[in-house]
Amino acid sequence: MLSKSSFPLLLLNMFLAMLSTGLVIPILPELLREFGAGGQAAGYLVSCFGLTQFIFSPIAGNLSDKYGRKPMIIVGLFLFALSNLIAAVASDLSLLFVSRLIGGIGSAALVPSIMAYVADITTNEQRGKAMSLLGTSMTSGFIIGPGAGGLLAEFGLRTPFYASVGIGLLAMLCSLKFLPESLTVEQQMKQRESKVKKENVLRQLALSIKSPYFVLLLMVFALTFGLMQFEAIFPLFVVQSYGFTTRDIAILLTVCSLIATFNQLVLTGKLTRWLGEKKVISLMMLLCAVSLVCLLLSGNFIYVMILTMLFFTFNNILRPTINTLLSKEAGDEQGFVAGLNNAYMSLGNIFGPGLAGILFDFHMNLPYLFGALVLILSSIVAAKRIGKKSAYYKKQSASVSS
Repeated sequence: MLSKSSFPLLLLNMFLAMLSTGLVIPILPELLREFGAGGQAAGYLVSCFGLTQFIFSPIAGNLSDKYGRKPMIIVGLFLFALSNLIAAVASDLSLLFVSRLIGGIGSAALVPSIMAYVADITTNEQRGKAMSLLGTSMTSGFIIGPGAGGLLAEFGLRTPFYASVGIGLLAMLCSLKFLPESLTVEQQMKQRESKVKKENVLRQLALSIKSPYFVLLLMVFALTFGLMQFEAIFPLFVVQSYGFTTRDIAILLTVCSLIATFNQLVLTGKLTRWLGEKKVISLMMLLCAVSLVCLLLSGNFIYVMILTMLFFTFNNILRPTINTLLSKEAGDEQGFVAGLNNAYMSLGNIFGPGLAGILFDFHMNLPYLFGALVLILSSIVAAKRIGKKSAYYKKQSASVSS
């Protein structure tokens, strides 16, 4: 049964996690100028968050199965607060990198634990709606982060970090007091006593290729890759191409994120009922690619706002749709699959911004063109492959049963 007391806290915690990921993006140009760094450093700074997120996500997923979701959520929130505190007092670029690396570990502890918690407290009938709301908070945090960072920077370049520290600690204290554990002691002990050896992250990724949910994990990577290609370079792109100011960027991203969130809440359920999850994923991937390319055609502020809003809307619809299908495929391994989900997301966080920074140095349009290409290919793969392995495994299982 969906808990009325715990679910809002989970949504808030997920929102804060994703908020911290994007908070630094709009102030990157000024921060890098302060430290004497360039565009390539911007990509790496965003990518290093995903590096530790990638390494620790499956580990954290397994730990949440064995020792409970709540302890990992608390640890994740604490590490987020710590990472932002380090960023707030950083006097050189190296400390900023340390901050982002710690933030990635926090995300690894927090995100899969929250996703597994939601799976624990929902029935199959409730899970679609719950994952949709969780996806909304996740994607909204990704998107509102840059906007909030830009607005808070009006009060000082480090203000976004200090604000994130305070909010993160408050969320941690609220979770300590009000968030119950979703796993029973018996469930935790069963996982601890399990003789099944969990492989390291690279081995888990290799094994996931043969799993019935691999195509969905690939969609998680492509979705995150495209979003981070967009966000990591967006401030530098609109400043150098169209002459936008930090205030312009903050207003644009904040307004677009709010509209996109509303669109997601209104449209996701209707679209999935009308088209089905598979067609929604394929279509949204394609529309994301189109919006990225169209963004290059004009520097008019209203035009850029409309294209950005559409891109965010398509992303907002994609994530909960993918997460719902993944949760259905996971069975009794919700924490493990949620960890893999976060690992693939972190791969997108690593390669998306890193490659975007390198491509931006060659030509400022290249990151968006390459991101669009990845999304188009993913749309084709989604249309052809989603559901095929699941159907095969179900058929095999039925054969064995009979």
